Amino acid sequence: MEPVVGATPKVVKSDQEWREELSPDEYSVLRQAGTERPFTGKYTDTTTVGVYSCRGCGTELFTSDTKFESHCGWPSFYDPADSDAVITREDRSLPGRPRTEVLCATCHGHLGHVFEGEGYDTPTDQRYCINSVALTLRPAEE
Repeated sequence: MEPVVGATPKVVKSDQEWREELSPDEYSVLRQAGTERPFTGKYTDTTTVGVYSCRGCGTELFTSDTKFESHCGWPSFYDPADSDAVITREDRSLPGRPRTEVLCATCHGHLGHVFEGEGYDTPTDQRYCINSVALTLRPAEE
């Protein structure tokens, strides 16, 4: 994974430490910018009220209040829980299709991509398309 220009992660671990702490699928997504197959993720259709945190470092990233049904195959959110929770960078890994990659601001783990102008009825007109394997859901206490 390329370093993020102008940003230093607050959580820094060696590649070996990440491999020991994460499952192979988690490592592939969070540390190598992989993508889980659509409609296979644990949180794609979940409606549980709570907070979604980074699987790599535990930083709160999104809340269930901003999760919406996009029918794209991955959990979708229209806004991060905190404006400083995620960072973005240009992703030109697909020829002819530049995208905006979303990373955890704390550990720089790859989360997914953000798209704009797709016509979803959300307050931000954005869709943060996030890999379930990059997240941990902490249900709200009743």
